[in-house]
Amino acid sequence: MRFYSSDRNILRVAAVALVVSTTGLAGCTTGEVFHNGYVVDKQALELVPVGSSREQVLLSLGTPSTTATFDGEVFYYISQQRTRSAAFMKPRLVDQQVLAIYFDKEGVVSQRANYTMQDGKLFDTISRTTPTGGKDLTFLQQILAGGTAGAANSVRNMFGGM
Repeated sequence: MRFYSSDRNILRVAAVALVVSTTGLAGCTTGEVFHNGYVVDKQALELVPVGSSREQVLLSLGTPSTTATFDGEVFYYISQQRTRSAAFMKPRLVDQQVLAIYFDKEGVVSQRANYTMQDGKLFDTISRTTPTGGKDLTFLQQILAGGTAGAANSVRNMFGGM
């Protein structure tokens, strides 16, 4: 088989193009997986059965990811897995595990629960909102709350205390 100079040039260009394309693709990541948060250790979890003290929970599981103090104290240990297909894209939540340790009024573990995304309990750890206790009342409900004295005081306050 005989190669002419034009054939050699075509082969050289094809080889260079092949090398450039494979090295260019090697630098691109086609997907990233991020693991954030608390990894539940089964042995440590066995050290905090129902009836354990708050101190025992902190010694066994460590500091919680977040806590809640409405309607009793709760420690949340949150683990999340996020993926993104390219470096410039926003990561997407694909898995979340939440270990919740509920305490009664005396500071003793009353219940343990493990929530996943399938349970529909998504936790937004970055939101800047704080839940409040009590009822959400409309404007009219607030005016009429407390009987006639409450309504009269509300109306009086609206008109400058006449």
